[in-house]
Order: sequence, then structure tokens, then C-alpha cells
Amino acid sequence: MALFKRKTKEELLPIERASTIDEILAPSAISISSNHIQVGGKLARTLFISTYPRYLSTNWFSPVINLDQELNLAFYIHPEDTVNILKKLRNRLARLQAQAIEEGEKGKVRDPVLETAIFDIEALRDKLQLGTDRFFKFGLYLTILGKDQKELEEVEKRIRNSLESQLIVVKPAIFRMKEGFTTTLPLGKDALTINSALNTEPISSSFPFVSHDLTQDQGILYGINMHNNSLILFDRFSLENANQVVFGTSGGGKSYAVKLEILRSILFGTQIFVIDPEHEYKHVAETLGGSFIKISIASDSHINPFDLPGPREDERPEDVFRSHILDLTGLMKVMLGDLSPEEESILDEALIQTYASRDIYPDQDFSEKEPPLMSDFQNVLENMAGAGSLVIRIKKYTEGTFAGFLNRPTSVSLNNQLIVFSIRDMEDELKPVAMYLILNFIWTKVRKELKKRVLVVDEAWWLLKNDAGANFLLNTAKRARKYFLGLTTISQDVPDFINSPFGKPIVTNSALQLLMKQNPAGIETVKETFNLTEAEKIALLGSRVGHGLFFAGTSHAALRVVASYTEDQIITSDPRQILEIQEAKKEWLKNKK
Repeated sequence: MALFKRKTKEELLPIERASTIDEILAPSAISISSNHIQVGGKLARTLFISTYPRYLSTNWFSPVINLDQELNLAFYIHPEDTVNILKKLRNRLARLQAQAIEEGEKGKVRDPVLETAIFDIEALRDKLQLGTDRFFKFGLYLTILGKDQKELEEVEKRIRNSLESQLIVVKPAIFRMKEGFTTTLPLGKDALTINSALNTEPISSSFPFVSHDLTQDQGILYGINMHNNSLILFDRFSLENANQVVFGTSGGGKSYAVKLEILRSILFGTQIFVIDPEHEYKHVAETLGGSFIKISIASDSHINPFDLPGPREDERPEDVFRSHILDLTGLMKVMLGDLSPEEESILDEALIQTYASRDIYPDQDFSEKEPPLMSDFQNVLENMAGAGSLVIRIKKYTEGTFAGFLNRPTSVSLNNQLIVFSIRDMEDELKPVAMYLILNFIWTKVRKELKKRVLVVDEAWWLLKNDAGANFLLNTAKRARKYFLGLTTISQDVPDFINSPFGKPIVTNSALQLLMKQNPAGIETVKETFNLTEAEKIALLGSRVGHGLFFAGTSHAALRVVASYTEDQIITSDPRQILEIQEAKKEWLKNKK
């Protein structure tokens, strides 16, 4: 028996016998009723806008455009003769003015509706006479689709609710569904001819030039666009800066979203630095072969704050030196607390002398010189008049409880694509110091070599506790673009972050913003800061894990973070899932033996 049989001419499919494009594209049948038509197994209903309010806000139609629903949309704009329109407006104005005079003579209370109509006509007439405006007949039609009558009704209800809340009346084309369906096809034929007289401004506000589409030709996948189920593919380095802020409550999916971005960015060769306060990124670093560096008093990993960055070819050694002295001064303020003007002056002089003790001077090549240690700095201070208070405070880091933290040569390398600095085991008192130290250490690397990098600072509110630390974070955000760096700042304490003198500027210097589930106590601050609508505010309060709002420049959209199974296994923060993964690893190793 033959597996294949050649078809005869009579057995050919209809599409194979078709002689015209119409025969190929046309459905086999169309069923027309009073309130819908049935085409190709789907129901279709045409709606039109019958009444507009006095004022249309910009982008009033975008909620309909961005519905997660298939629909056909058609605009028909018919220019009107300005001379005829002016004549009609003049006659209409004369009647309204006569009515107003008559009512005034009868002693009736003034009619605000009548006065508003007179004002609007006069304003429109002036614009038409000056040639700054035009008049049109405007028809707006939508054909919605659904698999059954119930779905059709639901879609119509959503559209009605969206538009009627703006005083825009929507009606179905009852008994004219065939004409309505034809009108919304790409034929350019207005078979319904249901038009409203509008001038240029309200018509221009109808065009969907602004949508929630955030898809680029390059970049990484951030998630699914909840408005239209499109992909949010975006390259953060294509914006005016590559900085990002991520805000959300604990458990809202902040770290999950950031870890997913890290995973996908690494595939494109981006170097990633992470400051991790809670061991959130350990599994990611270990899985990807990155460096996981513990910074604590008892740790074997150390960073010497006195390390000097080598100058680039386009930099002078003295500029690099003085810039480092300023950064080091900021660190000392975080360590030592508030300083008087006299103490600041002594501190500055002591830092310069400390480097001089190792034969390091601003106007000389110091790239091969061995940097001093914190104990060298203490020795210099002890020999300076008026430095007694500074010596007492600095001894805690050289001889006291914190001696093993800052008074050691650097033993950390940044020669890996993913480097995570963990400060979980650091005392709370020292966490701002550790974060500042690591930031400064990374910054010296960033300044020296131009390369695409992302720096993630989790729980950044630790740094905002101190003005010097907060100022350093802000300066990093401002200077990052110059060195091809994107700073990602993560925080769950949104009001404290934003209300900080340095927090708000960090937000404004971040072209990317990701808002996850928010706490009711801080939602008003978030709404005001990010200019959210009431609907967006409510959405953030009730957001599920991994859902939020994604802002990129002037565009934003509702986002759902989606990871593959393998990605989820790498980036998960769920303790139960992590334990299961660890048990699976043990079982695999056991069976391997």
C-alpha cells in the first residue's frame, strides 16, 4: 500500500483551485446578526464613539490600545471647509448670545453651560480665523473579537468602563454589523459614516503615538508586558544613563528580577559587581563560576582603603591622587562619625602625609608603589597636634575590635565576570563602612579600565544612613555613564530612601526604574515620586510576586518577570527550593561515586 497518493484535479483543496486573491483570503462563510457577525469561528462586534466630552486629555485612548485583547481599529478623518464652518459657528454664536441676553432680561440665574458654549465657540472661531486650527468630521470605530458571546460582552464592558469613565459614550453598531466590520477592515471605506465634528486638538489626542511597547532590537529580556503580552526587550545602555532603581517590599521579587537580569547580562559579556548584604547572590555566583567574596572582621578577604588607582593615559597622576583623597575622606567620615572643621583639616593633611611616608606624592608616578595601611595613618595622626580625638577613634580599626577589617593589604581580585561581595557577617555598625569601602574599591577598577559593567547595590538604605556614604553613592550614579557603568540600587524602605536628601537625586539620575509590590504606608510617596495614576497605585498594592511597573526613560509598562526552569533553579531565593536543590546535588554526588 502506498504511503502517499497524488491528488487528482478534483481532489485539490479550494485554495489550490482559487484563481484570485479574494478567493484565497475570503472566509468560507459569514453569519450576520443584529449585534455581531461570525467569521472564521470567531464572533466580531463593531463599536463606535458617539459622544465626546468638552475636553479630551492627551493619550485618552491608550488604555484601549493597550488592552490584552485582539481588535481592529479604524480612524476616518474628513476635512471640512473652513469658510462654511466659520459661517455655521457665527450663526450658532448669534443664537446663543441672543438666548443669553433674553434670559438676562427675564432675570434668570446665569446658565454656566450656555456661557461655556459661547466661550468655546468664540475660542474655536478665533483659531480658525488665524489658521492655527482646522475642523474635521471624525469617525472612530473598533471591532472586537471573541470566541463566544460571553467573551464578546466582557471585552465590550472593559472598553465601555475605560472610556465612559472619561465621559466618552460608546455604542454598538446595532443592525449594521456588516458595514461596521467592513469599516474596520484595511480597505479605507467608511461604510458606517457615523462622524463627530471635532477640531485638530481633540483629534490629535486620539492617535496612539504613546503605547506601552518596550521592545528593542537589542538588549535582554526583562519580562512580559502585561498590557499586550509583548516582550520587554531592552538595552539599559541605550538610554541617557544605564542606572536603575528597584523598589519593593520584602518578598516582592526584587532580588529575583535583578538576579535574572544579571544572568542574562552575563551572556552578553557584561561584567557584574554585586554588594550582597544577605547571601542572596551566593548560589548565582557559585553556579556561574563567579567570585563570592566574604567581607567581615574574621574573613581572609581584605580590601586596603589606601590602595591608589593607577591613572589612565588621559589622566594626570595629581588629579587621580586628589580624587582618591576626597573618596578616602568620605570613608573616614563614615568610620569616625561627625567631624569638626578643624578635624577635617587635620584629616586631610594626615592622609597626604600618610602617603608621603611611603614615598607617594601626587605629582609622581605611584602606580608601582606599595600603598600605606591604616596603622600608618594612625602613626601620622599621633604626631600631629590636635589629632587626639581622631587617634582615639581610629584605634578601634587598628588595635581594637575592628582591627582585622581595614588594616590589611588587599587580597581581593576583580578579574572575574561576576563578583559578589557578601557583608552578611559584618556587624550592623560596620555595614555602611563595608559598603563604602567596596564601592570605592570597585570604582577604582571602573575608572582605570573602560568596559561594560553593572554594579548592584542591594539594601542601599544602609549607605543612606550616613551623609558621606549617601553622597558617594549619588556621585557614583552621576559619574557612572562616563565609565560605561550601570548602577542598580535596590531598597525596600522606599519612603526613607526617597525622603533622604540623596535618595531622590539617585532616582532622578536613574533612567530605569522597577517598582514591585509596595507597602500601603509608603504608597503615596511612591505615587508622587513616580507620577503614578490611581490605577497603577492600586496595582502596586496588590501586585503578585514578580509583578510590577517597569520604567524606561519616558515609557513604562506593567511587567511580569518570567524565567525559564533552568534560570529559576539558579536565581531562586525560596529557602525550600534552595534546600531541594542542595539535596538533589548531594544525591547526584552520592550516585556519581
